[in-house]
Amino acid sequence: MSRRKVTGISLPRLSKGVSVGTRLVCADNTGAKVIQIIAVKGFKGRLNRYPTASVGDMVIVSVKKGTPQMRRQVLPAIVIRQRKMYRRPNGLWVQFEDNAAVIASPEGSPRGSEIRGPVAKEAAERWPRVAHTASTIV
Repeated sequence: MSRRKVTGISLPRLSKGVSVGTRLVCADNTGAKVIQIIAVKGFKGRLNRYPTASVGDMVIVSVKKGTPQMRRQVLPAIVIRQRKMYRRPNGLWVQFEDNAAVIASPEGSPRGSEIRGPVAKEAAERWPRVAHTASTIV
Protein backbone atom coordinates (compact mmCIF):
# COMPACT_ATOMS: atom_id res chain seq x y z
CA MET A 1 0.00 0.00 0.00
CA SER A 2 1.48 3.36 -0.99
CA ARG A 3 2.03 6.02 1.62
CA ARG A 4 1.75 9.79 1.50
CA LYS A 5 3.98 12.29 3.24
CA VAL A 6 2.24 15.19 4.98
CA THR A 7 4.05 17.55 7.34
CA GLY A 8 6.84 15.06 7.91
CA ILE A 9 4.51 12.23 8.96
CA SER A 10 4.19 9.11 6.82
CA LEU A 11 0.49 8.27 6.47
CA PRO A 12 -1.30 5.39 4.74
CA ARG A 13 -3.11 6.28 1.52
CA LEU A 14 -6.86 6.43 2.12
CA SER A 15 -9.64 6.40 -0.46
CA LYS A 16 -10.68 9.99 -1.03
CA GLY A 17 -14.33 10.24 0.02
CA VAL A 18 -15.20 13.96 -0.11
CA SER A 19 -14.43 16.59 -2.72
CA VAL A 20 -14.91 20.32 -3.20
CA GLY A 21 -18.64 21.08 -3.08
CA THR A 22 -19.50 18.22 -0.71
CA ARG A 23 -21.84 19.15 2.15
CA LEU A 24 -20.91 17.66 5.51
CA VAL A 25 -22.54 17.40 8.91
CA CYS A 26 -20.81 19.60 11.47
CA ALA A 27 -20.27 17.23 14.40
CA ASP A 28 -19.42 19.77 17.09
CA ASN A 29 -21.27 22.33 19.19
CA THR A 30 -20.02 25.54 17.54
CA GLY A 31 -23.46 26.43 16.15
CA ALA A 32 -22.90 25.25 12.58
CA LYS A 33 -25.13 22.41 11.33
CA VAL A 34 -24.22 21.92 7.64
CA ILE A 35 -20.89 22.94 6.10
CA GLN A 36 -19.65 22.81 2.50
CA ILE A 37 -16.06 22.16 1.43
CA ILE A 38 -14.60 24.98 -0.68
CA ALA A 39 -10.89 23.96 -0.62
CA VAL A 40 -8.54 21.23 0.60
CA LYS A 41 -5.39 22.27 2.45
CA GLY A 42 -2.18 20.91 0.95
CA PHE A 43 -3.86 19.39 -2.13
CA LYS A 44 -1.60 19.12 -5.15
CA GLY A 45 -3.53 17.96 -8.16
CA ARG A 46 -3.83 17.90 -11.91
CA LEU A 47 -5.28 20.64 -14.10
CA ASN A 48 -9.12 20.77 -13.88
CA ARG A 49 -9.26 17.97 -11.28
CA TYR A 50 -11.46 18.65 -8.27
CA PRO A 51 -9.53 18.65 -4.99
CA THR A 52 -10.52 15.69 -2.81
CA ALA A 53 -10.02 14.87 0.86
CA SER A 54 -10.32 11.87 3.15
CA VAL A 55 -10.53 11.20 6.88
CA GLY A 56 -8.01 13.27 8.82
CA ASP A 57 -7.49 15.95 6.15
CA MET A 58 -7.89 19.64 6.87
CA VAL A 59 -10.32 21.45 4.57
CA ILE A 60 -11.64 24.99 4.23
CA VAL A 61 -15.42 25.11 4.63
CA SER A 62 -18.29 27.55 4.35
CA VAL A 63 -21.11 27.30 6.90
CA LYS A 64 -24.42 26.78 5.06
CA LYS A 65 -26.84 26.13 7.95
CA GLY A 66 -26.50 27.10 11.57
CA THR A 67 -26.83 30.03 13.93
CA PRO A 68 -26.93 33.52 12.37
CA GLN A 69 -23.46 34.29 13.80
CA MET A 70 -21.93 31.20 12.16
CA ARG A 71 -23.67 31.29 8.76
CA ARG A 72 -21.60 32.35 5.72
CA GLN A 73 -18.30 32.17 7.61
CA VAL A 74 -15.25 30.58 5.97
CA LEU A 75 -13.37 28.39 8.45
CA PRO A 76 -10.87 25.51 8.57
CA ALA A 77 -12.27 22.08 9.49
CA ILE A 78 -11.05 18.50 9.92
CA VAL A 79 -12.86 15.58 8.26
CA ILE A 80 -13.64 12.95 10.93
CA ARG A 81 -16.00 10.57 9.04
CA GLN A 82 -16.62 9.62 5.41
CA ARG A 83 -19.18 7.38 3.76
CA LYS A 84 -16.81 5.97 1.15
CA MET A 85 -15.13 2.77 2.30
CA TYR A 86 -11.40 2.86 2.96
CA ARG A 87 -8.96 0.14 3.94
CA ARG A 88 -6.74 0.22 7.00
CA PRO A 89 -3.21 -1.25 6.90
CA ASN A 90 -4.38 -4.26 8.95
CA GLY A 91 -6.85 -5.19 6.17
CA LEU A 92 -10.03 -3.92 7.85
CA TRP A 93 -12.49 -1.98 5.67
CA VAL A 94 -14.14 1.02 7.38
CA GLN A 95 -17.28 2.91 6.34
CA PHE A 96 -19.38 5.44 8.28
CA GLU A 97 -23.05 6.37 7.93
CA ASP A 98 -22.38 10.02 7.05
CA ASN A 99 -19.72 12.54 6.05
CA ALA A 100 -18.80 14.74 9.01
CA ALA A 101 -16.22 17.32 10.04
CA VAL A 102 -15.39 19.48 13.04
CA ILE A 103 -14.54 23.17 12.81
CA ALA A 104 -11.00 23.78 14.01
CA SER A 105 -8.32 26.43 14.31
CA PRO A 106 -5.56 26.53 11.67
CA GLU A 107 -3.31 24.69 14.18
CA GLY A 108 -5.80 21.81 14.51
CA SER A 109 -7.50 22.35 17.86
CA PRO A 110 -11.33 22.07 17.66
CA ARG A 111 -13.37 25.22 18.34
CA GLY A 112 -16.21 23.28 19.98
CA SER A 113 -16.08 21.65 23.39
CA GLU A 114 -17.69 18.35 22.33
CA ILE A 115 -17.82 16.11 19.25
CA ARG A 116 -21.01 14.20 18.49
CA GLY A 117 -20.69 10.69 17.08
CA PRO A 118 -17.63 8.55 16.41
CA VAL A 119 -14.29 9.85 15.15
CA ALA A 120 -12.13 7.78 12.80
CA LYS A 121 -8.87 6.50 14.29
CA GLU A 122 -6.90 8.05 11.41
CA ALA A 123 -8.17 11.55 12.28
CA ALA A 124 -7.58 10.99 16.01
CA GLU A 125 -3.96 9.91 15.44
CA ARG A 126 -3.18 12.86 13.19
CA TRP A 127 -4.93 15.51 15.33
CA PRO A 128 -4.37 14.81 19.09
CA ARG A 129 -6.62 17.68 20.21
CA VAL A 130 -9.52 16.16 18.24
CA ALA A 131 -8.83 12.80 19.90
CA HIS A 132 -8.91 14.45 23.32
CA THR A 133 -12.31 16.06 22.61
CA ALA A 134 -13.85 12.95 20.99
CA SER A 135 -16.21 10.73 22.97
CA THR A 136 -15.81 7.67 20.70
CA ILE A 137 -12.87 6.70 18.48
CA VAL A 138 -13.47 3.94 15.93
